[in-house]
Amino acid sequence: MTTPTIPALLHTKAQANPNKTFLYFEDLTISYQELDLITNQVANGLEKLGLKPGDKICILLPNSPEYVYLFLGAPKLGVTVVPINTALKQEECAYIIDNSDACAIVISPNYQGLIKNIKLQSDKLRFIIVIGEQVLSDGLLKEGWSSFSDLLKSSSDLIDYSLPESILSIVYTSGTTGKPKGVMLTQSNYFYDSEQVASTFGMLEEERAMCILPLFHVNGQVVTILTPLQVGASLVLTTGFSPKTFFADLARYQATTFSGVPTIYSILLNLPDREKYNLSNLRLCICGAAPMPVELFHQFEKAFNTVIIEGYGLSEGTCASTANPVNGERKIGSIGLALLGQEIKIFDDQDQEVSSGEVGEIVIRGSNVMLGYYKNEVATSETLRNGWLHTGDLGHVDNDGYFYIVGRKKEMIIRGGENIYPKEVEEILYLHPSVQEAAVIGIPDSIWGEEVGAAIILKGGMVANKDDIISFCKKHLADYKCPRRVFFCSSFPKTATGKVQKNKLVEELLS
Repeated sequence: MTTPTIPALLHTKAQANPNKTFLYFEDLTISYQELDLITNQVANGLEKLGLKPGDKICILLPNSPEYVYLFLGAPKLGVTVVPINTALKQEECAYIIDNSDACAIVISPNYQGLIKNIKLQSDKLRFIIVIGEQVLSDGLLKEGWSSFSDLLKSSSDLIDYSLPESILSIVYTSGTTGKPKGVMLTQSNYFYDSEQVASTFGMLEEERAMCILPLFHVNGQVVTILTPLQVGASLVLTTGFSPKTFFADLARYQATTFSGVPTIYSILLNLPDREKYNLSNLRLCICGAAPMPVELFHQFEKAFNTVIIEGYGLSEGTCASTANPVNGERKIGSIGLALLGQEIKIFDDQDQEVSSGEVGEIVIRGSNVMLGYYKNEVATSETLRNGWLHTGDLGHVDNDGYFYIVGRKKEMIIRGGENIYPKEVEEILYLHPSVQEAAVIGIPDSIWGEEVGAAIILKGGMVANKDDIISFCKKHLADYKCPRRVFFCSSFPKTATGKVQKNKLVEELLS
């Protein structure tokens, strides 16, 4: 049977329950029927502007209704969306725009200067769409700039060029080479994974899923946009996680579930005054992106009288691959069981399956696995070998089929749920005129899980301090990637072949 597409799913739900509220955002409510019509306008507006099926459109926006309209509307024209992390700096954004071959981008007004600079260096970017009520000058209009409100003046007639195998999004994720890689995810990938998340977590039509994670992440896209859509439920959208407003929002919208990372749970546990809010509607919490400390797990569930379901996934697997069951045995400390329709195994370095309890690399096979990396056949062939997605994560499985993560084959740092790859930061550090050698490492942190640490050997006769190094990095990298701790060393522990032994380096620095 052919897998339905996301646009077809939205249209079907809108016909079945047109007046049901899908989106809550501040004082705005949007019904299923309104959402279907608005996304038709977005698709027709993009076509009128000059986009066609197969084109790429970047989204550089904070969480907002417009983000939802674009994510669900552009695919109706067969246009691929390319989400960009809003924390990235100009040269990082420019790389993604260029590498993805995007001909259009949608931005909020605060990015106009950044995009003007990028457009001067790029002949690919032909259409720049700005949200908000600002008036664009005639000069900008002639240069391909337009307002998002103009899209919504287009026809609301149904339009759907999408196919199950068409690429819905290209999500950029950093790699060990330091350059981000574009993960190509199809309509089928998204439909299957959101369908399985809905089933696994027992999502109901009455659900109100609150989104506090950024929509440029697959978690936000799958768990809080598409999963409610699958069951005809509602999305409560926030601009992002705010400790000051979290409990008030949860109570105001009577949210029944939200998805967060361990850092968020740690922060919430230590907030005062939560007792004055009615949180009785909260049915379950979802945790992913990084391993959850068991003690934090127990403390949060006891304090909030709720259930946390920990799962595991990655962008290359659309979002979710495992989860502890809602109804059944939860093994706290594990990442749970494989979702229905996915095969997960533990392989050794020869790509052979190991026995239960033995540590190896987690590999995945199923309808959630990406098509590949955009314009990167080498990385694709390395990651998708013999039909299996090689995650780079180390783990083991017990006799009951529950999986556990024990480490990472890749030297990735996870800070508050954000993936940071040392090589990318190291390449920037090597640009500093005083740096001879640099090694970027993860430093354990009680709030963020890990902090970025930079161990540095200075060139002879050169001088630099911590603030110099951090300021230099902030000129080139998103703030969350920049080192928070800087160590000046005379030498690094190395293997016989000259590779820095980062585990030993961390031990030495922390001791």
